[in-house]
Amino acid sequence: MKTEVTINPTLITWAIARAGFDVDKFLDNNPTIQKWIEEVKKPTVKQLEHFAHKVHIPFGYLFLPEPPKETIPFPFFRTGNQQTDKVSLNVFDTIQILQRRQDWITEYLQDNEQEPLSFVGRFNENATANEVVADIRNTLELQPNWACNFATWEETLAFITNKIEAIGVFINFNGIVENNTHRPIPVDECRGFVLVNPYAPFMFVNAADAKAAQLFTIIHELAHIWLGESAGFDNQNLMPADDPTEKLCDAIAAEFLVPASSLIDIWQDKPSIDYARRYFKVSPIVIARRALDLGLISRGTFFTFYNGYIESFKQKKENLKGGGDFYATTRKRVSVTFASYVNQAVNQNKLLYRDAYKITGLKGDTYQKFVTQHLH
Repeated sequence: MKTEVTINPTLITWAIARAGFDVDKFLDNNPTIQKWIEEVKKPTVKQLEHFAHKVHIPFGYLFLPEPPKETIPFPFFRTGNQQTDKVSLNVFDTIQILQRRQDWITEYLQDNEQEPLSFVGRFNENATANEVVADIRNTLELQPNWACNFATWEETLAFITNKIEAIGVFINFNGIVENNTHRPIPVDECRGFVLVNPYAPFMFVNAADAKAAQLFTIIHELAHIWLGESAGFDNQNLMPADDPTEKLCDAIAAEFLVPASSLIDIWQDKPSIDYARRYFKVSPIVIARRALDLGLISRGTFFTFYNGYIESFKQKKENLKGGGDFYATTRKRVSVTFASYVNQAVNQNKLLYRDAYKITGLKGDTYQKFVTQHLH
């Protein structure tokens, strides 16, 4: 006999809206669920499980007396607007995934008597961008024009990622929720976010963004770690939100990637965005934005260039085909450093396989193949 259950109809409509669906259209396409809301009919456990999966909600939430209040534990900055603690479900779920990873690795590192990272929160918002940049370069053992040694943005991005992870920061590149290609994270909503703690800072970088733009996001997030402040941001038009910390992090990223003195020298000899972006290995819009800040181009010139670049990037993305190599992508989605710790804990019998599967988003043979063939 099928088991029917009684639930609060408000939770059904809340769950539908929470998942980003238009409630009326959703109910038109799912008349049975409309009957649950009208309390004409009760759902079975199996039907409710299917519904929970469809709207990406924990099954147990549907038995709460009222919808829970879901907020993120840090400010999410929108360019031109005030900060918010509400984001789309796809971003919210991604934040929760990384929080679970951070909670686990923090406890694991503490159990292994790992010392806190000395650079986390080393400065506050009263510091100057140049002070913080000098300290970051010193910690990473980099010269001001370090990126000039690489031929491509991809090489530059891979190098700086390895450098940052080597000092204890975990970087996750993804453009979807975990491995679900049906749940994209739009760049215009979230370029990235950073979860700061003294033992295991976590960065999220939207992999759907241009490679050179990802480089700026990484350094912006690194600046947040040096200031000890968790945050998320969209950085529309490559402009920071109207917030002192965001503006400082933006200035730190700009100076780290494109030192003012170097750009001015190059610009005097060859005033070209294209030449400068190839020299510094950053996005043309980063160069344009830096040139604007330094008074080398006008605001009108910047926005004309920016809008043209974004349109060109969108067209290039539409022409791309194929999904790439799953395991190569997974190395970036999960972070090789993080996965190595998970594998180590499993081998030490300090973590069950089922928990390793859950925390990495990889299961069974896929997990085994990844840790045995693709970690090194």
